[in-house]
Amino acid sequence: MSASFLNLTNVLLRELNEVALTSASFAGAIGVQAHVKDCVNRAYLDIINEEPKWPFLAVSTSGNPDPFYGNVTTTTSKGTRWYLLKEGSVSHRTDYNIVDWDSFYLTTIGVDGATAPYVSKNLKYTTNEEWKDFYRTSENEDDAGTQRHGEPARVIRSADGRSFGLSPIPDKAYKVYFFAYVQPTELVNYSDEIVFKDVYKNVLLARARYYMHQFKQETQAAAFALDEYNKGIRAMKNNLLHASPDYMKDDRVRYV
Repeated sequence: MSASFLNLTNVLLRELNEVALTSASFAGAIGVQAHVKDCVNRAYLDIINEEPKWPFLAVSTSGNPDPFYGNVTTTTSKGTRWYLLKEGSVSHRTDYNIVDWDSFYLTTIGVDGATAPYVSKNLKYTTNEEWKDFYRTSENEDDAGTQRHGEPARVIRSADGRSFGLSPIPDKAYKVYFFAYVQPTELVNYSDEIVFKDVYKNVLLARARYYMHQFKQETQAAAFALDEYNKGIRAMKNNLLHASPDYMKDDRVRYV
């Protein structure tokens, strides 16, 4: 069974011994049916907001040309400092949800006309305060006067959080890579599906049960559901975020 909005809602309705919804009646649900839909959505967004860097929220698959570069790339222009984090975005509502500011990477590999030796290096994230105190004046004077641009070494964040800037101002075309994550919208249509694997749908259902039992003032049942949700979230984090081994094993043969 696919974990769609309709399927998840009906699982909970059957537990309440309520009439299940159909694709035709879903949009017009009222009463307890509408409340269960709200509980599913609330639980879904709780999981999404629990960890903004869930792997399933990545903008796209990384690996072009190297999986450690990032999943978003921007090509710079000579003399241009600022670039939108999400090309074509018109407001905060359409921007990326989270950007990993420690992942910015600069390279000339893949730039038209670039030849060896290539530039390939990490960009240091610099706070606006540090940049304003130590770099802004000289770089702005260079930009307005001598046009002495250079190879970027730092990345800065615009005041509104929608753009990134390079310091020094680029002296030619580079490719800038970084990792970004989206924010899914709430479920609306009966066929809308959750963004994570179906194996974790029980975590969502546990959270939705918690809200249902709270509404019905069933304190003990709500506590049980909350405990199930917390265990499920820990399992999701261990499986999806902390799956790498954290120890070293000595496999040399021992001789006594």
